[in-house]
Amino acid sequence: MDQQAPPRTTVFVVDDDEAVRDSLKILLEVHGIEVEDYPSTGAFASHYRRPRRGCLILDQHLPMLNGVDFLNSPIGKSLGIPVILITGRGDQALEQQARQAGVAEFLHKPVSERVLLAAVARATGET
Repeated sequence: MDQQAPPRTTVFVVDDDEAVRDSLKILLEVHGIEVEDYPSTGAFASHYRRPRRGCLILDQHLPMLNGVDFLNSPIGKSLGIPVILITGRGDQALEQQARQAGVAEFLHKPVSERVLLAAVARATGET
């Protein structure tokens, strides 16, 4: 009897800054992590299908719908994967809102490679 391989872990990256998306994608792929990247929460939501194994790296400051607002939306609440929220302009109030929205990790830009990879490992359970 053939055993199926477990589904691959995918890290989804949502950031409106193409350079940030590209650098995160390269960093993660160099470490053997499958990545799908999107410029907006709308683009991500239109392509994402449950169930998936992995996590979402979500920028807070996006046009149209910011990260916390997306997580509080019906689509955001039904993702079924851990979320790592990243921000370049965060404070304690935003971190509290993010935690209430269910984020697994709250990181400040610029994020070091070590910190990001550790957060992804914790979020995906691959520590």
